[in-house]
Amino acid sequence: MNHEDLDKRKISTKCVPKCLNADQKRQCFQSSEKPLEFFRCDSNDFLSRLVTMDETWLYHYDPETKQQSVEWRHSGSPRPKKLRMQKSAGNLLASIFWGLDGILIIDYLPNGQTPKAEYYLSLLVQLKDIWKEKRRGKFTRWVLFLYDNAPSHRALKTQKKLAYLGFHCLDHSPYSPDLTLSDYHLFPRLKKN
Repeated sequence: MNHEDLDKRKISTKCVPKCLNADQKRQCFQSSEKPLEFFRCDSNDFLSRLVTMDETWLYHYDPETKQQSVEWRHSGSPRPKKLRMQKSAGNLLASIFWGLDGILIIDYLPNGQTPKAEYYLSLLVQLKDIWKEKRRGKFTRWVLFLYDNAPSHRALKTQKKLAYLGFHCLDHSPYSPDLTLSDYHLFPRLKKN
């Protein structure tokens, strides 16, 4: 007998980011329902009101040119090896807000600083001003705001500021990469350059 006679086949395992418990699954379901409600209420204006925010670390690289790597060697010596790029000590945190019209804000937190609620609040005020400018005459409805669960995003100060500015926050369930659009659409292209 072989595997075809037994109707058996080899199947590789599926890699999932996190094994969710029942509460986390319920929270994911509820988080997915809220945007659908907004879409059902106003499908024509839904995407134009949606703003996404995410952050990523950008590392500085010091590439060595081919000319810089030239060494004097004996004709029988092996060729020297060179890494394509080497990380330097510098890095920046890029905070990016984007929507249907493209990127609204890109802000870089200086090297050595960590994102705190105050920094994030200043970006939200900038976003409100830019949003008003871009949506002149159309700013009668709340901004639907989708972002992750970083501590500076979930701080009480931040929540109060978002409500004050008139932003309606969409929940982002924990361990949910499917709602982090920036990680799939925006950041790979940004880091490639």
